Amino acid sequence: MSKDQYIPLKLNSISDMHKVLGFPKPMHPLISLVNYADIKTPFEEWPKAILPNFYKISFKQNLSGKIKYGQGYYDFDEGGLSFIMPNQVIACVEDEQDMSGYTLLIHPDFIRGYPLDHKIKTYGFFSYGANEALHLSDKEKKTIFSVFDNIREELNGTIDDFSQDVVISYIEVLLNYSNRFYKRQFLTRKHISNDLLTKMEELLNTYFEQETTLNLGVPTVDYLAGQLHVSPRYLSDMLRSVTGQNAQQHIHATLIEKAKEYLTATSLSVAEIAYKLGFEQPQSFNKLFKNKTKQTPVQFKHEFHNN
Repeated sequence: MSKDQYIPLKLNSISDMHKVLGFPKPMHPLISLVNYADIKTPFEEWPKAILPNFYKISFKQNLSGKIKYGQGYYDFDEGGLSFIMPNQVIACVEDEQDMSGYTLLIHPDFIRGYPLDHKIKTYGFFSYGANEALHLSDKEKKTIFSVFDNIREELNGTIDDFSQDVVISYIEVLLNYSNRFYKRQFLTRKHISNDLLTKMEELLNTYFEQETTLNLGVPTVDYLAGQLHVSPRYLSDMLRSVTGQNAQQHIHATLIEKAKEYLTATSLSVAEIAYKLGFEQPQSFNKLFKNKTKQTPVQFKHEFHNN
């Protein structure tokens, strides 16, 4: 049975996670900060995959090996910060038996009723793939670890009426720093981002030139991300940081340029062009074209040929 075929072990509580890893019972049932160095369960006894019903924010210090990213491989030897939302499958791989670092486990009930309950869903990095971890500079690592330390100190202290408010404030600080550091990572790894952008543009052009639209319809963000071996949210966030437009906007821009080419250089009707571009209904094509150009396809064609 391959790794992808294992039925994941569902973990409904943070206590369940502690049992799996051999940790003592958590001090708080809805939140826990654990040190990987304290794992007691032998790796051979780990489940092959888990499905936790809570948020997981992890810094792994000593990940050995490499992870494929598109057509290249990038070292994870210095570790990275990763984010997992509830009910995402986590596959346990052999490299994980040799690592150190921390994991913050947050049950959704801990933040329920707080503004963070809604806001946490807006952080795109919770939808990133394993190969899109946040690599921290030494200075950034100290900042993140200081927040971890503050959370640990609060959890190990005397619980009072303000404890939950304080811990949630620290979680928000952790997420805001992570957001800032991801923006920095997009900029400092701009050559990687530009390479990914070039590959996406080539992929889009080939998609339209080979009329893949006739079989698959209008290209989607999920399709492009799959071909580029990145997560859809990471692709959009990366593109926005480099070009100011997300992946869907890039698709629409390429589609409109192709539509203009058909309108000005062929005798195809608007309905035929819509079909060639992957639209099931000409009305959908007309609506998108007018939204992007402020003209209908017919108006654009008429103006072009009468200038």
